[in-house]
Amino acid sequence: MKRNLLIGALAAAAGLSAGAASAATLDDVKAKGFVQCGVATGVPGFAYTEASGEWTGFDVAVCRAVAAAVFGDAQAVKFTPTTGKTRFTALASGEIDMLARNTTWTFSRDVDLKFTFIGVNYYDGQGFMVPRALGVTSAKELDGATVCIQTGTTTELNLADYFRVNGMSYEPVPIETNAEAQQKYLANACDVYTTDASGLAATRSTFEAPKDHVILPEIISKEPLGPLVRHGDSEWGDVVRWAFNAMVIAEELGVTSENVAEMAKGTDNPEINRMLGSEGEYGAMLGLPADFAVKVISSVGNYGEVFNEFIGPDTAIGLERGLNAQWTQGGLLYAPPFR
Repeated sequence: MKRNLLIGALAAAAGLSAGAASAATLDDVKAKGFVQCGVATGVPGFAYTEASGEWTGFDVAVCRAVAAAVFGDAQAVKFTPTTGKTRFTALASGEIDMLARNTTWTFSRDVDLKFTFIGVNYYDGQGFMVPRALGVTSAKELDGATVCIQTGTTTELNLADYFRVNGMSYEPVPIETNAEAQQKYLANACDVYTTDASGLAATRSTFEAPKDHVILPEIISKEPLGPLVRHGDSEWGDVVRWAFNAMVIAEELGVTSENVAEMAKGTDNPEINRMLGSEGEYGAMLGLPADFAVKVISSVGNYGEVFNEFIGPDTAIGLERGLNAQWTQGGLLYAPPFR
């Protein structure tokens, strides 16, 4: 009997402890009045600063969506630039509340490093960029090349695997940031720059003569990129996850930054009503206002609006939706329902 009571007491204590841990980040964020978000040091279209010094971009929008969900203010966020080496330490140590910077969801990062990826905001794959003058048309022609590669990334490991499988050799030129890679690549310190294909397109868009550089056709890996939080942060993870999901579902259902205020009054679509807070108690389940998704969409936009603004076909980066199209349009973009 005593043993059973002891086990029950320990289980109850563990439950209370776990509950406190899971609520900690959301409570801390509310107390300090802003979200501290880790981003890249600078990638055109994804995370960069404008002349005013304000952070903007496709990944930055996720940070702002979370701030809008929690505070009703997309500006209630501060940014910490991180490199491939520093990003995980910053998150694990609590220096940042969340990370939103071209980071690949992998087994070891999920399980061993104990992070929780809340979804995929960009389906990508690793590619190669070379000067057109080299006359290279395939990655399999890169035997003996010098390659600019960011350290501490899956890119570094994928590169080693690809060259080994294809019986080729290469000389790595280690770099830490995209800016450093661009500098060395343009200075001919390496023959090739390899990173996520989206990052290559973003970098090339800043060159004086983008057409003088070729992104080779081979995509050598799966790179599901997405925001992440620490393990043990279930409540906070849900907030980040559903702030992002609201952007995805909004595009699917035709809810935009222009019409969301009108739709929030009520529609004939129960899914829209649940998401926008005119039906159910979904905001309260997250510890957020009923109209949290309205704040996200009105201030940041739906997924498609954000994609088109920062990295889409009509931008200098010029990315097509491809795998990042909605599931109804032949892509992989899919969010669970509000129900």
